[in-house]
Amino acid sequence: MPDASGLIGRDRELRLLTDMIDSVRDEGAALVVVGDPGVGKTSLLRAAAAHGKSVGSTVLSVVGVEAEVHLPFAGLHQLLRPVLAETHRLPTPQRDALHAAFGMRLSDAADGGAPELFMIGLATLNVLTDVAARQPLLVVVDDVQWLDRPTQDVLGFVARRIGSDPCALIGVVRAGHDIAFAAADLPQLNLGRLAEQDARELLHKHAADLGYADRERILREAAGNPLALTELPLALRSASRLAAEYRERPPQRLQLTARLERAFAARLGDLPPLCQDALLVAAVDDTDDLREIIAGATILAGQPARIAVLEDAVAAGLIRFDDFHAHFRHPLVRAAIINKESVARKQAAHEALAEVLAGEPYRRIWHRAQSVDGQDDEVADEMERAHTIPLRRGSVSEVIWALERSAELTTDSATRGRRLMLAAEHSFGLGRADLVDQLLERAGRTSLSRLDQVRMQWLREIFHDGVPGDAGHVLTLCEAAQEAIDAGDSTLALNLLQAAGLRCWWADTGPAARVRVCEVARRIERPPGDAQLTAIFSIADPLGEYRTVAESLAAVRLEGISDPAELWLYGMAAAATADPVRSVDFLGRAEIVLRQQGRLGLLSQVLTMSVIDSMEIGDWEHAWAASEEGRRLAVDTGQVIWDAGSQALYAMLLALRGDHEQALAIAAEVERSTAGRRLSNLLACGQLARGFAHLSAGRHADAYRALRRLFDPDDPAFHVHERFHGVSFLAEAAVRAGRADEVRTVIADLEAEAVTVRSPILVRQLTYARAVLAPDDTAEEAFLAALSADLTRWPWLQARLELAFGQWLRRQRRVAEARRPLHSAQLTFDLIGARSWSEATRIELRAAGGRSPAAAEQPTGLASLTAQELQIARLAAQGLSNKEIGERLYLSHRTVGSHLYRIFPKLDVSTRAQLATLLGAREAAGGA
Repeated sequence: MPDASGLIGRDRELRLLTDMIDSVRDEGAALVVVGDPGVGKTSLLRAAAAHGKSVGSTVLSVVGVEAEVHLPFAGLHQLLRPVLAETHRLPTPQRDALHAAFGMRLSDAADGGAPELFMIGLATLNVLTDVAARQPLLVVVDDVQWLDRPTQDVLGFVARRIGSDPCALIGVVRAGHDIAFAAADLPQLNLGRLAEQDARELLHKHAADLGYADRERILREAAGNPLALTELPLALRSASRLAAEYRERPPQRLQLTARLERAFAARLGDLPPLCQDALLVAAVDDTDDLREIIAGATILAGQPARIAVLEDAVAAGLIRFDDFHAHFRHPLVRAAIINKESVARKQAAHEALAEVLAGEPYRRIWHRAQSVDGQDDEVADEMERAHTIPLRRGSVSEVIWALERSAELTTDSATRGRRLMLAAEHSFGLGRADLVDQLLERAGRTSLSRLDQVRMQWLREIFHDGVPGDAGHVLTLCEAAQEAIDAGDSTLALNLLQAAGLRCWWADTGPAARVRVCEVARRIERPPGDAQLTAIFSIADPLGEYRTVAESLAAVRLEGISDPAELWLYGMAAAATADPVRSVDFLGRAEIVLRQQGRLGLLSQVLTMSVIDSMEIGDWEHAWAASEEGRRLAVDTGQVIWDAGSQALYAMLLALRGDHEQALAIAAEVERSTAGRRLSNLLACGQLARGFAHLSAGRHADAYRALRRLFDPDDPAFHVHERFHGVSFLAEAAVRAGRADEVRTVIADLEAEAVTVRSPILVRQLTYARAVLAPDDTAEEAFLAALSADLTRWPWLQARLELAFGQWLRRQRRVAEARRPLHSAQLTFDLIGARSWSEATRIELRAAGGRSPAAAEQPTGLASLTAQELQIARLAAQGLSNKEIGERLYLSHRTVGSHLYRIFPKLDVSTRAQLATLLGAREAAGGA
């Protein structure tokens, strides 16, 4: 058990942890403990671990070490080392991803590519939950801030997903460290200073021999910090040199952490030189392996060293042994050693370790890079070559560090700049706009080649393609793309043109800029229908290039494409040209492949892009689930740039489902997020959400005003594509608000556009507008023409047409004829979850003499499921096992089972077969 004195004054906090551990048989939990150095976090964690063992839990632990922060997955490997045998139970892609992260042997099926971080996360989650399934599991993580970044990301991924498993995770973070794990929306326990009475009790145990004045001074200086109350009395008794310095420089001028470092450093001077050498090697080493430390000490000292040389350090309370591992008493001991030693001595220690690690290329060059004083091209070149090692292990953050260090060691300015730009490209993959900007600023001070200058232009662009209305910048990007074409770098040219196209998409840059993007794109030698070229044409000029894009998409065979990025680009092109059926098909296939590959960053974008088109074709269940998961994964992967767009789509969904006020509030927040910038795409989505909300609430005049803005070219909310989603709603609002005559001009203009731009959304929504705006003598013909089209994949539009037709028939006193379309419309509205439209149809049906049961006050059946429960239900109905569903949704199979346990009673089913029957009947009715 831990020293009980370390827990004085921590009864409440310890009880909270032990209660959490005791309750994991019912539900999992994660907790972040935050506090200043020396406040007792480690003592509390050790007590929690001891309690876990005493109640029969399996305990896995890892301690972050600052020297390991650049070694990919070092912390995760330490954590999972006792249970690595469990990895044989994992699906092959997960097992290979985890083994690649640890540099272990892969299966014959492995493709040799870099594993996705979140596939590693899912593998870790499944290993831990498999262990927990046999015996409750406690994971304790000390000094999370000193773990390597990939391990932190994996632990955050796991912590957010263990709620249904008998697993507890407690992570300790030093206060003041802004790391993703501490900001992962997990419960936090803030560990503060001890109360005065508790501080006096602890001091009495360690300083009973000191005089009253000394004890009071220590109490003042320790300020309730337990480590200070333990260590400062030892410092006061230490060598006269330190005592003299302590009196000369009043301790209150130093931070408490610095005083504690001095207290630890005071003991170092009394240790034998060989012991000090071994401690220095241990301090700069990235593992706690005693054999490695002693081998390094032998080289540093130039004489043989044995483990026994560290016994004096153990006696001084600086380190402790654990089998063949050496652990520092506290991280501040390591810091004290490093701060006390000279730069030359630290470099010599790194050089010694590099010599020891001849068989581990990445660790060897890492330590060698730390041993260099100034620039060294040989080490720099080796460091650049070595950056592929962490890349193969899936650790992009370590790749960036290796390239940065390589650049620092490089003498040639152009080579240094190229290495910094390569680091910036990898930083973009992490979603780190701040790091990209910082690296590019440094690269800009080097002598870059002209092509590298062009590449820098693209890198500066990739986080800022939403700057609106800047036609001049679009033309500059086109010039840069032309330079890349002339230099034979078509990939860079395409990237630059895609950035230019996105500027045209987010805001109106005028026809000249749109045309120029497409002109330059046509100069790139790519096969006809190339995915990236097709996407560029679609986003740069969706109207002018409609025929080009439509022909390319028509020639694509979906089943012949396996690259998810290619599927995503074709899906983007289909969405930009308002072809929701093709868009959903491409993006749906991309979603499947991305889930298999664990590429959650791109998956979040694919899910978000699919939301509005899923709404258009009536698959509101997928739209709802994609919206929720897309936003969650965007947070997981740090893609805040997608937040405003996903919020606008979420507002549309809420509006159509009848949650009017919440939809309006989110739409207003989306508009505020544009901060006055003319981001017409976002503003258009916000206006669509407003229009849908007002229309479903029966506020037709407000709906008309909101939607009319989408069709005014002088309005900031005008967008050439997004307005197509509002055509039928504008016509409906205009008729109900008594403004049909006003809107006919708008519809006539759109009819003229539709002659050349045959976008499916525009064409079909115009059939609705024609019907509701038609005079009575031609209305029936217009409705029948609209309903005679193939609307198999358009149940939402078909139901709205049936409702409008039924209303028209009833107004013509043809009530018996009105019942059939009204009944069909109500069934579809109920199925897809359009509550406001369903209630309006019920009222019409009763007025026509038809029977219609009242809507339930509380959601029942599928409507009662959360977005995630709905996803799980649909996958289970398709015959997927819990493990397969978990692989798709990045959940443990036990979490999936827990969800199904709650889903079955909500749907009044007891087997998967009944679930499949229920959902199969529902989808068949929705597609009819």
